[in-house]
Amino acid sequence: MQDPGDYVTDYHLSFEPMKKLGWEVVTVAWRSGPDWNQFDAVYICTPWDYPEHASEFMEVLAAIDASSAVLYNDLSIARWNLEKTYLRDVEARGDDIVPSTWYDSFDAADVPGYFKEHKVDRVVIKPTIGANAKDTFVLTNPVGVDQLRDLLKTFSGRRFSVQPFIENIQSEGEFSLFFFNGEYSHAIQKIPKAGDFRVQEEHGGDIVAVSPSTDLLEIAHTVFSHIEPLPVYGRGDWVRGPDGRFLLMELELIEPSLYLRTDSGAASRFAAAFNQRFEEFAGK
Repeated sequence: MQDPGDYVTDYHLSFEPMKKLGWEVVTVAWRSGPDWNQFDAVYICTPWDYPEHASEFMEVLAAIDASSAVLYNDLSIARWNLEKTYLRDVEARGDDIVPSTWYDSFDAADVPGYFKEHKVDRVVIKPTIGANAKDTFVLTNPVGVDQLRDLLKTFSGRRFSVQPFIENIQSEGEFSLFFFNGEYSHAIQKIPKAGDFRVQEEHGGDIVAVSPSTDLLEIAHTVFSHIEPLPVYGRGDWVRGPDGRFLLMELELIEPSLYLRTDSGAASRFAAAFNQRFEEFAGK
């Protein structure tokens, strides 16, 4: 992003480890239109305004991919991960996700069915392309006229998903596990402020470093092992469902905040993974 505003970033922590491996790092606004051939590699870092400009963003990534620079993560991964409909593929592979139904456009007549489909009185509705909980609503049955009007304004002609509201999100929050070249690096727990469901720190969420349970770590390894091609970096967000199972909420493979500050070795592990993948590419 040209101006990160209130977003919390710590990608700069990777600069020194990258330098030790021989890399010179510069930051470039994704919409600035440089000659991508001048770079050996381009890492998609924090272009967090892209959901409003998704087509333009993908055109830029395609231009980088067509240049002599190596794009991380791979363009095919970015295309797959752009819309949250990728969760259908994750589920088809046998991995547990938060139960989801998918819609191409909003119709108020469909709303009662949201609750019946998931057998709950609270659901979450969010766009298939989005970030930072923008345009995400929690609906309680029955939905009032004013909220229906807001939903129509937000989702008319726009694809979205509906999921049951996972109660544990307000007490336990969600767990984010980070993988570099398919290897586990570190993990955090994100807990929303009292009365909220949004775990992002920009919305007042509390971020703490944690060691994931053995079962969650195994689940995460399995999910990442199913991703092809292997991403250089990635984050998976899990919540504990009502039956105690960990359910995948999202896979962030394009521009995840990597929370490098929460683990003293994370920045070096990221730099090593980046460098390793580039050497493998150069050796082909």
